[in-house]
Amino acid sequence: MTDVEENVPLKDPGDAESGPCKPETSGPTREDMSSPKDHPFRLIDTVNDVSKLSKESGMNHDFHMEEKVLPPSSLEGRVKETTHNAFWDHLEKQLLAIPPDFSCALELLREIKEILLSLLLPRQNRLRSEIEEALDMNLLKQEAEHGALNVPHLSKYILSTMTLLCAPVRDEAVQKLENVTDPVRLLRGIFQVLGLMKMDMVNYTIRSLQPQLQEHSVQCERAKFQELLNKQPSLLDHTTKWLTRAAADLSTPPPSCPDTPDSSSVVCPSPSEAANSLEPLSPKMVLSQGFLNLLLWDPEDEEFPETLLMDRAQLQELEAQLRQLTILASVLLVASSFSGSVLFGSPQFVDKLKRITKALMEELKSRPEEEAMLTVSEQVSQEIHQSLQNMGLAALSSDNTASLIGELQNITKKENCVHSVIGQRIHLFLKCCLVLGVQRSLLDLPGGLTLIEVELAELGQKFVSLTHHNQQVFGPFYMEILKTLIPPAQALETEVGSL
Repeated sequence: MTDVEENVPLKDPGDAESGPCKPETSGPTREDMSSPKDHPFRLIDTVNDVSKLSKESGMNHDFHMEEKVLPPSSLEGRVKETTHNAFWDHLEKQLLAIPPDFSCALELLREIKEILLSLLLPRQNRLRSEIEEALDMNLLKQEAEHGALNVPHLSKYILSTMTLLCAPVRDEAVQKLENVTDPVRLLRGIFQVLGLMKMDMVNYTIRSLQPQLQEHSVQCERAKFQELLNKQPSLLDHTTKWLTRAAADLSTPPPSCPDTPDSSSVVCPSPSEAANSLEPLSPKMVLSQGFLNLLLWDPEDEEFPETLLMDRAQLQELEAQLRQLTILASVLLVASSFSGSVLFGSPQFVDKLKRITKALMEELKSRPEEEAMLTVSEQVSQEIHQSLQNMGLAALSSDNTASLIGELQNITKKENCVHSVIGQRIHLFLKCCLVLGVQRSLLDLPGGLTLIEVELAELGQKFVSLTHHNQQVFGPFYMEILKTLIPPAQALETEVGSL
C-alpha cells in the first residue's frame, strides 16, 4: 500500500465502503479525473485543489503526480508502517485460521477489482467482461462461505491482468511478484504496484487533457478578471504604469557594459543583439521588457501590476534563482581567469566546482553575505590549488591566491564589474528566450554563461511558461493599454494576434 502526494485529493474507489478490513490505496482513478470540478480562478482567495491542477498542468508540460514517500523516522511514517503491518498481520491470521476467515480477503479482492476496472480504457470491453466474471463478488462470497475461496489462484489471475494493463516501466515489478508464493506478501505487493499503476493512469490522463486544461484555465481566469474589472475600473492602474515604464526603458539606449576579465575576447551573439537592439516599439517587445523588469522589482514598491499579483511568489522564486545563477557564473568566470583553460577544460572539475559553490551559496540565506562569500572564496581557491597539483600544473602563487580570494569575496557587491556584466548577460538571455524561445537562445549564449547552460535552460523555461500563460490570459487587457503607448504608425495592429 503506497501513499501519494495529496495535490488532488480525489475520491478513491473504495472510500464509500471503508471498514476495518479496508486497506489504504493510493492515487485517484481515471473516473475521478473525468468528474466535473469547479473552475480554476487565480484571482480569488480560496482556490480548490482541482483548479490548482488545471493551472499547473496547463503551464508546466512536465507536470505529473508523484508517489509521496514518508521518511521512515517521521511520526507519520512510523504510524503508517505500524498500521499497515497490523492490517497485513491480521489478514494472515484470518487465512491461517481453521476454518479460514475470508472477510478481509473479500474486501481486498473487491477493491482490487474496482482498481483494475478503473484502469481500463473505454474500448476494452472484452477485458472488462473477463474481470467482472473472474472477480464476481457474489460468487466469491459463496465460495468463502463454504471455505473454498482460492486466494492464490485469484492472485495469479490478477497478476496476469496487471501484466496486460501496466505501463512498460512496471513490467519488472509485476514479474517479481510472480515469484512470490506467500499469499499475504503477494496481495501486499499487488496493492503496492496497483498504486503505482493508478498514478501512471492519472499522469496519462493529465497529459492527454493538457491542452483542454490550459484553454479552460485561460478562459476562466480572463472572465473572472473581467468581472472584477467591471466592479473596480481602476484595477489596471498599476499594470498601466508597469507597461509605461517598460516602453520608456526600450526608448532609452542601453548603458555600455563595463569591462570584465574576458571582455576583450567575448563577442555578443547576433540573436542577443537582435533582441536587445533599439527598434520600433511593438507589443511583444514592451511586454518582454515589462516581464524582465519584474525580476528586478523593488520589494518596497507596492505598485505591482494587478495582472501578475497571483504570480508574484513564483516571480520572487525566479528572482532568487536568477541571483544565485549570477553569483555562480561570476565565481566560475573569475576562477577560470586565474586557473587557465586546461583546468576548466575538465568537465569533472567544473561540475565539482559548481556543486561546491551551489552548496556554499545556500549559506547566503542564513549568514551575513560577506562571511558566506569568504567561505566560498576560500573553498574555491583551495579546490583550484588542489586540482592544479593533481594535474601536475603550476600552483597559484601566494599573490594570485590572495587576488583570487579578494575578487571572489567582492562578487556579490552591486558595483562589482563581473557581477554587473554577468547579470546583464543573463537578462539578455532571458529576453532572447521571450523573443526567440529557449532552445534557440541556448544555441548562442553570451560569453561567461556556457558553464551554467543547464541551469539557464531551467530558469528560462520556467520564466517563459509563466509569461506565456499570463499573456494568454491578460493579452486583450494588455493590448488596450499598449494602444495608448505605441503610435499606430508602428504597425501595432499586426501584432494583436501574437498576444
